[in-house]
Amino acid sequence: MIRYLMQRIVTMAMTLAAVSVLVFAIIQLPPGDYLTSYIAEIQAQGEQVTADKIQFLREEYGLDKPVWEQYLVWVTGLVQGDLGYSFEYNQPVADVVGERMPLTLILNAATVIFIYLVSFPIGIYSATHQYSWSDHGLSFLGFLGLATPNFLLALILLYLANVWFGTSVGGLMAPEYIDAPWSLAKLGSVLAHLWVPVVVIGTAGTAGMIRRLRANLLDELNRQYVVTARAKGLPERRILFKYPLRMALNPFIADLGSILPQIVSGSVIISAVMSLPTTGPMLLSSLRSQDMYLAGSFLMFLAMLTVVGMFVSDILLAVLDPRIRLGVKGAR
Repeated sequence: MIRYLMQRIVTMAMTLAAVSVLVFAIIQLPPGDYLTSYIAEIQAQGEQVTADKIQFLREEYGLDKPVWEQYLVWVTGLVQGDLGYSFEYNQPVADVVGERMPLTLILNAATVIFIYLVSFPIGIYSATHQYSWSDHGLSFLGFLGLATPNFLLALILLYLANVWFGTSVGGLMAPEYIDAPWSLAKLGSVLAHLWVPVVVIGTAGTAGMIRRLRANLLDELNRQYVVTARAKGLPERRILFKYPLRMALNPFIADLGSILPQIVSGSVIISAVMSLPTTGPMLLSSLRSQDMYLAGSFLMFLAMLTVVGMFVSDILLAVLDPRIRLGVKGAR
């Protein structure tokens, strides 16, 4: 076990090193850089930019150095815990991300809880009542959830929330609480606004998870060991929760590798449509402006969450399912 953990940690480090090169290279691929966009914006406002000022700004932002040197400066800072400085926000990257991280965590953690709480009971019920009217009805709702565009559902729910409950359109809180310190009133405003983006973002994930859980559980319920357990007279509920449900959970444990970065990054499109102060729109804006330190550091953070999530999911799968082995040589 210890040997397996060490091998995985080395693999994770090598993966992150390769990802850092790819991330930095992709950000550098579009023509120009942040300074090019900044100068174009200044000129659009009617200001003149001299060659001396351009050179000064290029040296100020460190863009006069070769690409490989910029990469080494960035990676060295990452290893030391320094995420760099955001050109667009004129703040350290840690401060920019830190301002949006609490609401992002609240929103996406609530979405994950919503998905699991809704999909698991429905998926189990559909699998144990195969081809019943309720199964067909729930399947139809699942397909409807998958087919409905999230941004369209967001607009509909925003309108209904405003008409029925008087909730302000957009954002995660009422306008008067945006710059106010945290209090019970501000928390209540967040909770009042939270249900709309949670339902919107979680609808497609819930529908997909219901279909997967139903299919996996049906496959396990038709296995020989379940038939044998029924022949011995074991209660149906005990049979269901003892083995088939545990085996059907494997894909959901494996999803941890994707859930962790989703919790932090959020839904970019929905956040933009609903004007949510999360990290998704910030990442999109930094990629557009080629703010390499903000975009690169945040993408590396997501990559780290992905590899850590995959590592944790592999360990949990080995604990959950004894059929899974940890790559030991000679294991059968």
